Amino acid sequence: MDYPYAFHIALDGNGLNGLEGRAGVCVFRYDPVSGRYAYNVEYFDGMAGGHAVSVSPDNRVGFLGSTGQHLMFYDAQTLEEVQRISTLRFEPTDSSIKGSTHVAWINDTQAVAAMGDGLWLSDLERLDKAERLGDHGVKLPHAMKTSASGRYLVYGGMDHPGRGEACEVGIFDLHTRTARRVQLPATCWHVVCHPVEDRFYALSFRVQPQDGRDWHEWSIAQFKEYAFEVDAETGQVLRHWTAGHDTPAHINSDVCISDRELIYCNGASGTIVMIDLDSFTTYRVLDEKPSLRSKLRAGRQVLRTAVDTLTRGSILTGGHHYLRALRVSRGAMIDSVYACQLSADQSLLFTANRGLNTITVYNYPENTVRLQVRMPELQEFDTGLRWWSDPRLGFHHSTLLSPPAGPVVPG
Repeated sequence: MDYPYAFHIALDGNGLNGLEGRAGVCVFRYDPVSGRYAYNVEYFDGMAGGHAVSVSPDNRVGFLGSTGQHLMFYDAQTLEEVQRISTLRFEPTDSSIKGSTHVAWINDTQAVAAMGDGLWLSDLERLDKAERLGDHGVKLPHAMKTSASGRYLVYGGMDHPGRGEACEVGIFDLHTRTARRVQLPATCWHVVCHPVEDRFYALSFRVQPQDGRDWHEWSIAQFKEYAFEVDAETGQVLRHWTAGHDTPAHINSDVCISDRELIYCNGASGTIVMIDLDSFTTYRVLDEKPSLRSKLRAGRQVLRTAVDTLTRGSILTGGHHYLRALRVSRGAMIDSVYACQLSADQSLLFTANRGLNTITVYNYPENTVRLQVRMPELQEFDTGLRWWSDPRLGFHHSTLLSPPAGPVVPG
């Protein structure tokens, strides 16, 4: 049957470090009238570090971004691979996690991606003939969006394994092909644009290097968190929101926006935070912290998280990192919501919980659960895994295809 909603989610497989995992796509289709749903899952050989998905404006082709220096496009209906190309043929990179994790679609066939130190325009009709637009001007570009007018490309920046803390976002003028670096007091990986004005929002992503130097296998920092509102034309910070370290708003992923709120999910804290846009002060929290019963059912995930955490740094010299991570996760010992998207009519909020391997549809703005689905285990797609292996599909960034604004009939 024809499902009006298609929730595309990048997959990086089981384990803690998504930057080094598998690469795949899940599409969850949903009909809110009948309550029916269906899903497809596909992992792609020869790729690693699946991170973010986006779909062309005509909804025909999807892009799977990764940390593995590939551009990979898939059929948005069947998930079959359409084209793939190595970005190293265009420009080298100085870090193995410096990849084309996100793109910004310009039209049905063209998209801008970061490759090495440059921004490149790729065309599906001639993928091997990418055009370099200019330098991006930041250490390690990450989430990428176009402003409401289409003139400005805005992007967050990750801390660089060799060059240290970022504390910056980038703005690229597609008309003049010049980049602007906006210095900030905190690193921001993820951004979202205002729907009608050339301004955007950048969310802080606070981490600490292992043993004071390793920004590749970082640890969670329990510092205060920020949300910045930035003018894309001038680079000026217009407003900012700050939350104390005890606010459960750490290690964010997807960011979206409604008429009333800035909405973003937090994989470490297990929440979706919603900041009031008018005041840019008040906020509310949708909590997906797992219950004791849920944690007991997720024993394999908890064990894998503990083991992977121990491999990232010494508990003798870095014990404070472990205590900090426990406080940030509120003792959950499992990661949480990484995918979070609002429907076009702003009536439904879709989330994907990485740790619990569930997809939930909420009624928005009430934030009441409309549907929750426990997704299949990874063992169904990799028969080589043992039954005791971590069963997470590895939900990461997402995008939602939905019908234009209009009333939704209660299911």
